[in-house]
Amino acid sequence: MTNKIITEDQQKAARYAKAMGHPIRMYVLELLSKQSCCYSGDLTEELPIVKSTLSQHLKELKNAGLIQGEIEAPRIKYCLNRENWKEAQVLFGKFLKMDSEEPFTNC
Repeated sequence: MTNKIITEDQQKAARYAKAMGHPIRMYVLELLSKQSCCYSGDLTEELPIVKSTLSQHLKELKNAGLIQGEIEAPRIKYCLNRENWKEAQVLFGKFLKMDSEEPFTNC
């Protein structure tokens, strides 16, 4: 019998962390956390990157479930996925709090 050492929470946190692993994506998340939604065209005008690169960053965030997009032809409106954003906050909070009360003893 194989022991499962990686928990579902660890897998979810890692997926969120990977999606957040670029400064542009962090900027987008911060921007969306301060407003209800934003159109991809507005982001293109604000960020010093080409549209195709922005699309890849938005795709990573969307695939991780941190944002959601809604097509309003001819544009796409993005906003935070509030449920998953809250879950990420809780998971990261638990992780960052680990061992803060006790010193490492096996290092």
